[in-house]
Amino acid sequence: MQLTTQALMVQGTTSDAGKTVLVAGLCRVLARRGIVVAPFKPQNMALNSAVTIDGGEIGRAQAVQAFACGIEPTTDMNPILLKPNTDIGAQVIVQGKARQDMDAVAYHNYKPVVMGDVMDSFARLQQQYQTVVIEGAGSPAEINLREHDIANMGFAERADVPVIIVADIDRGGVFAHLYGTLALLSESEQARVVGFVINRFRGDISLLESGLTWLEEKTGKPVLGVLPYLHGLMLEAEDAININQHKGDGELLKVVVPVLPRISNHTDFDPLRMHPNVDLVFVPKGQPLPPADLIILPGSKSVRSDLAFLREQGWQQQIARHLRLGGKVMGICGGYQMLGRTVADPAGIEGEPGVSEGLGYLAIDTELKAHKHLRQVKGTLQLPEQQPVAITGYEIHAGVTGGVASDAPVQLDAGPDGALDMDNQVFGSYVHGIFESEQACQAILQWVGLHNAQGVDFAALREEGIDRVADAIETSLDLKKLWPEFER
Repeated sequence: MQLTTQALMVQGTTSDAGKTVLVAGLCRVLARRGIVVAPFKPQNMALNSAVTIDGGEIGRAQAVQAFACGIEPTTDMNPILLKPNTDIGAQVIVQGKARQDMDAVAYHNYKPVVMGDVMDSFARLQQQYQTVVIEGAGSPAEINLREHDIANMGFAERADVPVIIVADIDRGGVFAHLYGTLALLSESEQARVVGFVINRFRGDISLLESGLTWLEEKTGKPVLGVLPYLHGLMLEAEDAININQHKGDGELLKVVVPVLPRISNHTDFDPLRMHPNVDLVFVPKGQPLPPADLIILPGSKSVRSDLAFLREQGWQQQIARHLRLGGKVMGICGGYQMLGRTVADPAGIEGEPGVSEGLGYLAIDTELKAHKHLRQVKGTLQLPEQQPVAITGYEIHAGVTGGVASDAPVQLDAGPDGALDMDNQVFGSYVHGIFESEQACQAILQWVGLHNAQGVDFAALREEGIDRVADAIETSLDLKKLWPEFER
């Protein structure tokens, strides 16, 4: 099938309006019809990232969208990734590789430079695929960001692509969001908007029809469809952490994750969140760590400052008490580094140069270096009194860790990884995605004390989630208005 629309861009009235999920669903709809399709996001700001097959780093959302297309993610799918390391600055990653740290003002002035990289990546995708589904960032109506914009209408105008605008009715004010967003665009930008999508609707759609009619009459733009609220949807969040997901009391393994200011790749914990025998709780600033079977220190974009924050919250003493009571502690990537004796940053890679004392539970020392390790990995995990099990995942870290034993609990194709304390209570590893490996997840839960533990087929859950979104799109959106070749 040949498509008249060679590219389509999804923009939103707000952050978290549903752009990421809609793009993933549209990609799956196209792939089902035999269309060779790829996702694209010109600029992403997120601390959740993935390692691509070509050895670069992109937002995890684009990796999920690539899976929806049935293809491997590449760096061209997200040419600009911003990873915040302070409230006013971020590491700028261009086509998969860290270029430099910039504050917000410097990056704003730098956007015309990286627009060339954005367009190069987009051109390569257009050459390789029949169509490209593009995700915007935030909202195109953010007046203060319109100059030098590369993420929304600035890109759409440069690439000359049609745009649909999605809004989340669950937030309230959906008609004001859509009408106001369109009104704040220039005439040429308004002209390329081909329709609206309303997301996360609950209830009887007949109650919405008068509003839909009003919106179409006022704007001259069609409402392409109203997507239902999909309860229990399993798709990875781009950056938001849902801290209100306590499953309640009962015979569940209690897992606690402290939320650090620069927490990275919190999607590591999605398989635990979905596990029927695990109650996963994220603990925000200002709250004590509740009683738990397992405390997991997550990845961090700024390890030393997050380690200082952990101490400021009193969590160090609470972790020590947890261990005295026989609990287990695990660290992933930056959290693994924190569990060691020292974390040194002599070159100021992540902040002010210096050395921080670690929590001291693992006999390792880490020095941060400019070169970032980016690689997909596979190997085995062996915890005490268990057989080795297969593990796959990825590494994203700037640290080089010394003291790792040749018989470390994780044996990767790249060499030994991780450490375990002498009391068999503290375990750490650099491997992100460790719980996505079903056998590894099962092994860790057994190590913590969940008898007859089972893993979760996370890949199957993700596929099911993508299919649910695609099914809803097929049912609820007028796809022929986007692609006249389609039959309902």
